[in-house]
Amino acid sequence: MSSRYAPGGAVLAVVHEPGALSPGGPLVLELCGPLGPADAETVAARLAQRHRSFDVALDSHRSGRHLLRLTPPAAAPGPLPLPAELLADVLAPPPPGGEVLPVTGHQRALLRAALAPAGTTADTGRPHHPHGADNPHGADDPHGADSAGGTDSAGGIDGTDDPHDPHDPHDPHDPHDPHGAHGAHGVEGVEGGGGGGGHLEQLYWDWSGPLDVARFAAAWQSVVDRESVLRACFDWVASPRLVLHARAEADIAVHSRTTVTWAQLLRRDRARGFALHRPGLLRLTLLRGASSAAAPAPLPRVLLTYHPALLDERGVHLLLREFYRAYAAGGVLPGGERRPDLRDHARWLAGQNTDAARQLWARAAPPRHAATRPGRPGGATGQHGPGLLHTRLLPAQTFRLRSWAALRGAAESSALHLVWALLLYRAADVRGPLPVSFGVQLSGRDITLPGAAGIPGPLDGPLPMTVSVDPDEPLTGLLHQVRDTLLDLAAYPWAGTESIRAWSGRSPAPPGSARVTDAFTDPCTDTLLRFEGPLPLPQALRGELAAQGIDVQSPRTAAGATGRPLTLTARHDTEGGLALSAVHDRARLADEDAAALHTQCVRLLRALPGHRDAAATTGQLLDVLERAAVPRMARPAPPPPRPALSVLRPGHPHADVICLVVVPGVPAGSYDLFVRGHRGPERIVAVHADGAPGAPQAVLHQARGPGRRLVLCGCGPGGRAAYELAQHLPYAAGPAPAVVMTGIGDAAAGASALARGVRSVLTPPP
Repeated sequence: MSSRYAPGGAVLAVVHEPGALSPGGPLVLELCGPLGPADAETVAARLAQRHRSFDVALDSHRSGRHLLRLTPPAAAPGPLPLPAELLADVLAPPPPGGEVLPVTGHQRALLRAALAPAGTTADTGRPHHPHGADNPHGADDPHGADSAGGTDSAGGIDGTDDPHDPHDPHDPHDPHDPHGAHGAHGVEGVEGGGGGGGHLEQLYWDWSGPLDVARFAAAWQSVVDRESVLRACFDWVASPRLVLHARAEADIAVHSRTTVTWAQLLRRDRARGFALHRPGLLRLTLLRGASSAAAPAPLPRVLLTYHPALLDERGVHLLLREFYRAYAAGGVLPGGERRPDLRDHARWLAGQNTDAARQLWARAAPPRHAATRPGRPGGATGQHGPGLLHTRLLPAQTFRLRSWAALRGAAESSALHLVWALLLYRAADVRGPLPVSFGVQLSGRDITLPGAAGIPGPLDGPLPMTVSVDPDEPLTGLLHQVRDTLLDLAAYPWAGTESIRAWSGRSPAPPGSARVTDAFTDPCTDTLLRFEGPLPLPQALRGELAAQGIDVQSPRTAAGATGRPLTLTARHDTEGGLALSAVHDRARLADEDAAALHTQCVRLLRALPGHRDAAATTGQLLDVLERAAVPRMARPAPPPPRPALSVLRPGHPHADVICLVVVPGVPAGSYDLFVRGHRGPERIVAVHADGAPGAPQAVLHQARGPGRRLVLCGCGPGGRAAYELAQHLPYAAGPAPAVVMTGIGDAAAGASALARGVRSVLTPPP
């Protein structure tokens, strides 16, 4: 993260020369950056306060160069290990008045996905119309077998073909279309990097009533001041952390329909992504239109964009409730900062006894042979990007489904889980009993922490549900199985995939391996089911807004590339029907197959209440789909092979070797800018440090050559990897290496910090 003590978003560089001191001595780090003596003293004081086991001493030679000596209470022989939290506090000092929290559970997985190397997640480039702009029933049966009976759908991932917006047709020739702009080149092709367009969610609604833009902005700023989650960002220098700032500005933009269309606005907003190292990770955009002689002005439209690693959808609705309270009160939210908040939740989580959760997952973890794929193996789809399908059950059909489940002691969400388990079983193409696994979204707010229901944040998370499907067993038995399994899981909504894997005794997949059969590598990856409950505004608040002429509309989903082949969300609409929205990765599930799967799910839900006989079996319900084709699903493409070491610049034969250490999460663009800007004779190479253990040391020994000094460099998490590499390099093979580490910032700041640190350790030319 950018140093809070450096001006203009500059990034701090830290230099470590492990060979300069005798083994067992203090760890010496040189701070290289725009830090004055007072700023350096502040950094040292915060380190001494947060890491009391170390003796912290600071020697300031001149402005911008400060030696930091860290001595543990008892010096151990050999190189001194640098704890992750200590390194994080050196490179990313906590902000004045702010706090840092650990990132755990599902939030950790979301952050890791956002920082994953380019190409490992679904392409979320240009918005896609799954069945074309002329087919308003794209989510229905592609063969027309189910064209009647209360189903409606809208093509398009983000409302670019929005039937509610006649003023805004899709423009296929948009020169600002970001499609194709996500592929990085050079060394950055393996970096990730920080919350691009594929890792955000968008909600939108039309503003009905008078709109005061200044009051709108003031109300949101009041919410930011009250809610710590809106002043938060991430730091992943050494260990993933959530950083809470004391102050942040609401990010609000206003556009006119005369300069940008709705489709263009959505695409530009998604391509913009988020800078995860800066607060806050929610922004709003107002799209306004002017009236003309031919037509009145369309309603203003509000676009709300947020990062799912920081907020879930229910958390966003909680914030919307606070915003409307502030707007109704003239732009100022009454009351102080919300408590409990993420800090209280983190403390509650740290105090949980995990013994019962360990016992549960020791027996409930998905077996390796569990069916997880919603389609049979197929070839490449030839498509890319996300697709969105909408379907609904009519209110009468929803009532029948709810009544059928209730008479058997279950909720309609269990009926949906039952149907989905049958679709996974059908896609597996087996006979007899078979376990199936899929992700279910659980609310992390049903916990014993008082006030947890009102905490906005990433509390919701997916957990793997595994049930056994036997076509000869009664439907009621499978219904009770999914119900009881969900009740077991609901007791531990805070459990993440990493913890579940450890508790079940499974080891993670080796680096670079393709997951095609092991359901437990991430059992929530293939499909996820979410059943969203309503969160309406209080009636008194609605009345207060109505008295001011404002009619509050429910937000609609505009985008949601989830990083998995398919996510199905169920919620009740205002008429009482059950609305089903499916976001699918078109590279894994082609439009036709996703539409068929969606339609088959709806057909089974409609048919389920007709099986009232207690002896009705799951096989009899599956017979409803006897003549329907089973969807196909492409296998994930294996990652392209890459060399362990890449030569980026040959350099002079006798000059030093600069090694850029590449790991996921290195700020994208920083290494490329450094290489372009470096004018010295040094050889520059890049080494991948996230592969097999021992490989980087071997290639570095070869790259260094006799007599050359090695300078290991890394931005963000690459800095920690560079430090660890230096600890395992044999000094006897040549001059002791130097390590240059930087915090996290934008590409230019990272490259500048790297250059500043490198200049301080390079061997002067002869």
